[in-house]
Amino acid sequence: MKTLMRQGAAGLIIAALSLFVGTFVGTHCLAQDTQTRKVLIKTPAVYPTLARSMNIHGVVKLTATVLPNGAVKSVEVKGGHPLLTQSAVTAVGHWKFEAQPHETTELIEVKFDTE
Repeated sequence: MKTLMRQGAAGLIIAALSLFVGTFVGTHCLAQDTQTRKVLIKTPAVYPTLARSMNIHGVVKLTATVLPNGAVKSVEVKGGHPLLTQSAVTAVGHWKFEAQPHETTELIEVKFDTE
């Protein structure tokens, strides 16, 4: 019983550390364009060191609310591994879209691959 509790606590500690680890290395991440507005500036997501060392890969699905001037107002996670989501949210938050007369919501997929 104590062993299971220790393992559970270790998993929680790793997950918590991954949220606060600020050390990132180069990445191989792709953002799939499923939105209606053209992206003018696309900041790439960085692959979190912990996720890379644990060989975690996959797709993070996001929705971004984009202001009429093309700036990203907010980003919401719709799916993806918890160790990858913050990096994807941060990157998409820096994107710049083409201007349009009204606010839009864009569906974005950021792919993290260990290759």
